[in-house]
Amino acid sequence: MLNIVVCVKQVPDTEQAIRAKSDGSGIEESGLNWILNYYDEHAVEEALRLKEKHGGTVTVVAVGPQRATEAVRTALAMGADEGVLVTDPAIDGADGIGVARVLAKVIADLPFEVILAGRLATDDNAAVVGAALAELLDLPQATAISKLALDGRVATVDRELEGGSETLEVDLPAVFTVERVINEPRYPTLPGIMKAKRKEIKTHTLESLALDGAVGAAAARSRAVRFEAPPKRQAGQIMTPPTPEEAASAIVAFLQNDAKVI
Repeated sequence: MLNIVVCVKQVPDTEQAIRAKSDGSGIEESGLNWILNYYDEHAVEEALRLKEKHGGTVTVVAVGPQRATEAVRTALAMGADEGVLVTDPAIDGADGIGVARVLAKVIADLPFEVILAGRLATDDNAAVVGAALAELLDLPQATAISKLALDGRVATVDRELEGGSETLEVDLPAVFTVERVINEPRYPTLPGIMKAKRKEIKTHTLESLALDGAVGAAAARSRAVRFEAPPKRQAGQIMTPPTPEEAASAIVAFLQNDAKVI
């Protein structure tokens, strides 16, 4: 039997335009469609494949506002067995380190041999939570993996590197973050969706986790303080020197004098 925990996050649909609030306190949520983070969707799929091969259970854990329940239900509809959500106003806006502290408290009380998460969340691209979670739980880790195979208490993983790849052996229990190339997530079936709607999602607050003291304060301490839209791109310049030599000279002059990169 293999106990697998998957950490998931609810994020805005990347196909929508994201706008910062006028006061910079966050993003404008009105009209946004919220979904299960794409990378985490692949982590759920990998967990389900491990369960199908080795037997066991898949538990999905999320930290976020109450609406994040829907991301957990998406994973349940795919086939996960249990869902857990930690929601508390004190951790709204907490960064990856703060979220990892909360996840570590929840997961420490769960049975597990494998912890999976997406390599990053598409709303902040930070790629912090998985690595921080492994550190907090004092577990070995392998990040950004493209292949995962288990043989007893040892996992063999492939990691894609720039210009190549590497294969690692990692003793279980361990934390793994996955790339999107690792698999193709299944679509939830109608029976799976209906079953997920009836499943109870265990909900915790910082107080119920006994995190409302020093650890809870630490979880909420590091957070984003202001959001700003990126500067608008300026129109490009078109150069039409008559010869390649003059074109090269014009480009170098532009990089030196205008772009200030040389």
